[in-house]
Amino acid sequence: MEVILLSDVEKVGLRGEVVSVARGYARNYLLPRKLAEPATAGRVAELEKIDEQRARHEARNVEQAQEIADVLRKTVLRFDVRSGPTGALFGSVTTTDIADELWRSRKIRVDRKKIGTDSIKRIGRYAIPIHVFEDVSVEVKTLVVPEGGELPPEEELAAMEAAEAAEAEARAAAEAEAQGGVAEVEYEYLEEDELSDETPEPPGGAAQATDGATPELDAKPSEEPPADEPR
Repeated sequence: MEVILLSDVEKVGLRGEVVSVARGYARNYLLPRKLAEPATAGRVAELEKIDEQRARHEARNVEQAQEIADVLRKTVLRFDVRSGPTGALFGSVTTTDIADELWRSRKIRVDRKKIGTDSIKRIGRYAIPIHVFEDVSVEVKTLVVPEGGELPPEEELAAMEAAEAAEAEARAAAEAEAQGGVAEVEYEYLEEDELSDETPEPPGGAAQATDGATPELDAKPSEEPPADEPR
């Protein structure tokens, strides 16, 4: 089933893209959560017109690309986001977010596919590479800031990331230990079952069978009383 993504969906596609997905995945997940809409012919035609309009704002030659690159070098993007105590985001900053912010703040249109970064999932300072045109590329400074606050120094950011990594490692070790304990208990139960299935032979069983046999008695001739002698 073809759908038009209304939001970036990890491992599926970017907002505005027409993608083919399983019908059940679309009906049970994407459509109910307003992450996508059916790709009707009319909506696809509208998207194509929008893409054409956006293309007019992109660089068409090296000279325009250099001008755009000069502006981007002086640009500092800022995203105020919700994050946890270790700096991990509740969500992520995607290439779509970056492209939208460049258009909103600078009226510069950049193809999301030319933004060379994965989704950002931690607060911090980033240099985002953008391919503007052919051999023209630039890095845009980007700040991902905790909502209602400011970015801590780099040393503190590194310590927060290390703390998160240590927590993740501890959780993984605990899970592995728990799984090992379950496996050991199952093995013990298996051994007990195997032992209970074996019928032990009573001690001296063979000897008892021999001793229990009735010994054959020695045959003795019967003694008959002597016949009376004739008188």
